[in-house]
Amino acid sequence: MDPSDTVWIVSQAKSLGFDLCGVVRAEKFPELAQTEKWLSRGYAGEMSYLSDPRRRDPQNVMAGACGIIVCALNYNSAFPRSTEVVAKQDPDEPRGWISRYAWGTDYHEVLQEKLKALLEALRQRFREFEARLYADTGPLQERIVAKYAGLGWLGKNTLLLNQKLGSFMFLGTLITNLDLQPTLDFAGAPAPDLCGSCRRCIDACPTDAFVEPYVMDARRCIAYLTIELRGSIPVEFREAMGTHVFGCDICQDVCPWNRRAPETQAPEFQPRSFSISDIKKGNAQEAGPSPEIESLFLPRLEWLAALTEEEFRSLFYASPVKRAKWRGLVRNACIALGNFNFSGGAAARERSIALLRRLAASQDAVIAESALWAMSRIQRVGEGSAGR
Repeated sequence: MDPSDTVWIVSQAKSLGFDLCGVVRAEKFPELAQTEKWLSRGYAGEMSYLSDPRRRDPQNVMAGACGIIVCALNYNSAFPRSTEVVAKQDPDEPRGWISRYAWGTDYHEVLQEKLKALLEALRQRFREFEARLYADTGPLQERIVAKYAGLGWLGKNTLLLNQKLGSFMFLGTLITNLDLQPTLDFAGAPAPDLCGSCRRCIDACPTDAFVEPYVMDARRCIAYLTIELRGSIPVEFREAMGTHVFGCDICQDVCPWNRRAPETQAPEFQPRSFSISDIKKGNAQEAGPSPEIESLFLPRLEWLAALTEEEFRSLFYASPVKRAKWRGLVRNACIALGNFNFSGGAAARERSIALLRRLAASQDAVIAESALWAMSRIQRVGEGSAGR
């Protein structure tokens, strides 16, 4: 097709709210060949879906595919980084960290809505063709596809980096049998790797998840441990997790390319808040944080640990946090309480111990064991402080 069609697609995507858009041929990109080696090392942990053979070649995703449209959406809401606030907490009010991408509405739904609108615009222009859309929900490796569509480079933290937007981006794709002109055919070569000699992401990772630049052992990643892992968290990683309860942003928060990344005002990606009076009803509120409000920005650990399964389902039905499941979130909150610095917060310390003691009696073995570990650690650390 004519390059003007690609220009039109990019323009249309941006008019729908996407921050970046590019087009690439549906080819077997060089990085896809490395997947097998990565999997053979066991780096995927329990994420068996990453072994899907369709992930190795876009032609396996849709027979006859010619082009892939890749769109990026900025989710960098205007709140402090984890590296700025986690270590400066009030000892009387233990709080945890939820990854920035999970503060608002489920991004899958936001992406799907925009991608469907783009697909409808394509049907108005091109009429007969086949296409499938994926909002981080399918077998396409979006980061790799995005690189060859001209949206950025793959950084040492394995994420897609863009010189202007940094890495706080959601990626969505449309794979189609339309023979579209690739963006880079008339826009130049792929973005150069601008990580240079920087190692900030590698050196800042508390669990040493990066076995080497550009290679992550997901089994050591806090995001994997708090979201994907279903059983007990290995003891060797618990202290290093700090107060993370869902995901981790450290490797992005320390990245220089995110220092001046633009902020989004999109309401979908602002931290959700819940009225105390409505928590039992499971209704999310739009009001800002107050003594009567629970927020997903630095949420209270006691609140998260005390959630019932029914409350969890009601509150997080339209949130990425639901992926951790109730057991996972309560487990994570227990570990975070065990790592919290209660120095000077005697009342919070005693409240947390009482809550953990109750959770240690849970019929769920994972929650009970996590609570016992946390309670033991709080008491041990407290005794050590008293002895100095």
